[in-house]
Amino acid sequence: MAADVTGILHRTNLLRSCRPRPWRQVAAAYRLRTFRRGQVVFSTGDPGDTLVVVISGRVKVVVRSVDGGELTLTIIQAGGVFGELSVADSGPRSSDTETLDECDLLFIPRETIRDICARVPSAALALTSSIAVTLRRLTEVASDLVFLDLPPRLAKVLLNHPRGGDDMIRLKLSQEELAHQVGGTRQSVNAALRGFETRGWIEVHDRARNGQAGRHT
Repeated sequence: MAADVTGILHRTNLLRSCRPRPWRQVAAAYRLRTFRRGQVVFSTGDPGDTLVVVISGRVKVVVRSVDGGELTLTIIQAGGVFGELSVADSGPRSSDTETLDECDLLFIPRETIRDICARVPSAALALTSSIAVTLRRLTEVASDLVFLDLPPRLAKVLLNHPRGGDDMIRLKLSQEELAHQVGGTRQSVNAALRGFETRGWIEVHDRARNGQAGRHT
């Protein structure tokens, strides 16, 4: 598994630029866990004692209100990392994290990452850059929620998803999951999608199957 971990870490934005590469130290400390779809990885307020690398599947980062409202802050794809903020400030988790698929996740102790950053300046710079990217994205999300109507917010979410080899975007998200990303309701998202479909911007398939839709944009 050590060889596989080396390949995985080499593909992450956070550690692939490190010189020298700290693979041996990471490989000696990591924990690998498999999660079912819909399983909670951690909750707001939990100890922030690890950096997490997504090996396979997708993970959503969400905040929830006391009355059950939910806003998805981001979706982490395979190769992505999360938990950088707690590594930097030793604070607790600031959001909930839940799997969207069956996932393999790699947990690296906070102290291992901090030790690497202390010895390898490029790792410290990568950690700082990763936190800055998160801050910029959250600033944009907050701005969009205040200044954009739902259809433009939804369009931005759709266009920010990865494209396939044919330059098409194919989503595996329900309308409810999309609603959590744009701060709307399933009904309002459905109406916006119908408007996009009428204009020929997207194709919606399997609309009736549990609200799940494959969309080509």
